[in-house]
Amino acid sequence: MTFEIRDAVPADLAALRDVYRRASLSNEGDRVNLLANLDVLEWGGLRGDGQRTRVAATAGGGIVGFVTSLPAGDALELDDLFVDPGRRRQGAARALVLDVVAHARAQGIGRIEVTANQHALVFYRRTGFTADHEVRTRFGPGIRMHLDVTP
Repeated sequence: MTFEIRDAVPADLAALRDVYRRASLSNEGDRVNLLANLDVLEWGGLRGDGQRTRVAATAGGGIVGFVTSLPAGDALELDDLFVDPGRRRQGAARALVLDVVAHARAQGIGRIEVTANQHALVFYRRTGFTADHEVRTRFGPGIRMHLDVTP
């Protein structure tokens, strides 16, 4: 499936928050912790400060997913990557990551980094990320990963 990848705008906020909440709760391993800490189910929104949020939209304009990246030293941090649970495995997440790669390349940034939870490891590996080391997150172990971007 083909998606339009574009910048998020304030009018997208309700749809982005909905995708974020439903995608977060769709992972059974995370659900109990998330419901016990409702603050984490509220997406922070469009913050600026170098943050870049891009959406994957259908031809009809419906938002199926989004990615947020932000500068982190000489790298880009992939901060959010969420896809509507009913639209997974259709290429939206891959298209969003490729968009971040293209942005990094255009900006002369040679590395993208992410902290992946256990259920996202296979996706990130298939997308070219390499595991670096385990890190502690608020809800347990995560894996710090990177993707080198060639010019």
